[in-house]
Amino acid sequence: MDQVTAPARPHQALADLLAQDMARVDALIRERMRSDNAPRIPEVTAHLVEAGGKRLRPLLTLATARMCGYDGPYHVHLAATVEFIHTATLLHDDVVDESTQRRGRPTANLMWDNKSSVLVGDYLFSRSFQLMVETGSLRVLDILANASATIAEGEVLQLSAAQDLATDEAVYLQVIRGKTAALFSAATEVGGVIAGADDATVDALRSYGDALGVCFQIVDDLLDYGGSSTDLGKNTGDDFRERKLTLPVIKAVALADETERAFWSRVIEKGDQHDGDLEHAMEILSRHNALELTRRDALDWAERAKQALSALPAGKIRDLLIELADYVVSRVS
Repeated sequence: MDQVTAPARPHQALADLLAQDMARVDALIRERMRSDNAPRIPEVTAHLVEAGGKRLRPLLTLATARMCGYDGPYHVHLAATVEFIHTATLLHDDVVDESTQRRGRPTANLMWDNKSSVLVGDYLFSRSFQLMVETGSLRVLDILANASATIAEGEVLQLSAAQDLATDEAVYLQVIRGKTAALFSAATEVGGVIAGADDATVDALRSYGDALGVCFQIVDDLLDYGGSSTDLGKNTGDDFRERKLTLPVIKAVALADETERAFWSRVIEKGDQHDGDLEHAMEILSRHNALELTRRDALDWAERAKQALSALPAGKIRDLLIELADYVVSRVS
């Protein structure tokens, strides 16, 4: 019997379709992360950039530029820019969160030290702005500069909101729109802008990226309470141990009785965690159907992402981007 080959996942199908462009992005990343004066910079950067990962954000830039008919060179610069910004934020995040694992490997701050992670992250931000300027587009520079500021703002907001039981779903959405969705929406928007797409198309691409980014982060937060380390690229339960008030817990806190609220206050606000607390947290989440309610929110955002692209002309890339929204949320279906 002939062996049946499973269909490629949408992000992999996009990567295959844009393989030549992605190879140019990889070459540009390697070129721009090189430093003759500070060899630790390429060492730290390569540890993270070459650790695998789906390269989803740069793929989105390449895909949207090509979908809009772009045939110039600067979508490659923008895709590398997006990846540098993303990598810089990961280096900084791992220091802030005191993380020890990223994409299934020890974090850079564990392999080297916090100082190296922070300073190399700063270097990558600087490199990203050099790449933006080379496109000659002030509009692109404005979009990506605003995204960088919004990401930092979202991370700072999370510092105060993540361990405060008063944090509600509106604040959570504000946090993840900043720290995650801002770069998704910038990645898709600049692809349309560099291609000279009309305002309606650029708006649709920005809305798609925003909704996809929100969906992606909700799913990531959900997987922390029910996924595998392979899916996450980090340890299951890290958000709980790091006292992060993510959407499943926010939903459970909103429905908590006095005893449950005291538990959440102890483990999240006060950080007084003991053996068995994660399992007890899972019991409370199950009691209030919080994981399923969170999954429904992710499905809603996936639908918003698909609707944003529905008015654009049909084509292979558009169809794959729509499938991508379904794939992101399928990880928790």
